[in-house]
Amino acid sequence: MNRLIDSFLSVIVAERGASARTVTSYGHDLEDLENFLKSRHQKLEKANNDVLTQYMQSVVRGGLSPRTQARRLSAIREFYRFLYSEGIRDDNPTDILDSPKIGKALPKYLTEEEVVSLLDAAEEKDFRLKTMLEIVYASGMRVSELVSLPVSAVLHDNSMIMVTGKGNKQRMVPLDEPARRAIDKWLILREKNLRRGQKSKWLFPSRSAKQGYVTRDAFFKALKNLAVSVGIDPHRVSPHVFRHSFASHLIAHNADLRSVQKMLGHADIATTEIYTHVMPERLKSLVETKHPLAHLNKI
Repeated sequence: MNRLIDSFLSVIVAERGASARTVTSYGHDLEDLENFLKSRHQKLEKANNDVLTQYMQSVVRGGLSPRTQARRLSAIREFYRFLYSEGIRDDNPTDILDSPKIGKALPKYLTEEEVVSLLDAAEEKDFRLKTMLEIVYASGMRVSELVSLPVSAVLHDNSMIMVTGKGNKQRMVPLDEPARRAIDKWLILREKNLRRGQKSKWLFPSRSAKQGYVTRDAFFKALKNLAVSVGIDPHRVSPHVFRHSFASHLIAHNADLRSVQKMLGHADIATTEIYTHVMPERLKSLVETKHPLAHLNKI
């Protein structure tokens, strides 16, 4: 790999806490750009706006999805911003590159009745899974944040939980009563999940996983099996769908966007705005029940 690309990837890990997936994707994106430039006898660090525009046009012609195009452009912009900040270049050639238009996909989520059905079934079949789902539905945390929770993340009387998110940023999220009760019961059952004399700092320890806690894959499979058992299409159910359900249901019940943003750990409120998809139905209900002339509809 080009040493400048390698240096850039090291920086975004150290300074931004970029995930392994982001590092891999950005690395592939920049290597693809470098190969394009080599075919035109140009060096990566010396590319100008014209040739970068040509590259992005070739990406569009190549049939990549708008989302992938946007990620590739993001990688290029951050890379040349890095070169500029390091004094390797005296300009940033990406300043006037156009971004591909991306339509925002509406988040997939479950109905409140479906969530209750899954929670009830988990209580009978697998209380560890029940506790994990209660926590996700109460806090909206990501699956990676959930499985790696230490016992110490549960604070005081279980009213709050400390979540360590992207870039090791921490946030405190309140828990509802069902989640608190589930955690209290799980902490007792948890000891039976450990070998005699074994100690673990994880809230959801695992004997088989090398990292010592339940894997994302194990949680994912358990949730799919649970969905099948209650007659819900397993393709509609995932840990992330539970996170979406948490946010969508809060917005539907009049939670303000800023509060939901903080609980989800979104850096930008624009990311949280995708959950306003539930607002049209809520506003319709509001007009039908609260408007001064709403009673006329009943005549």
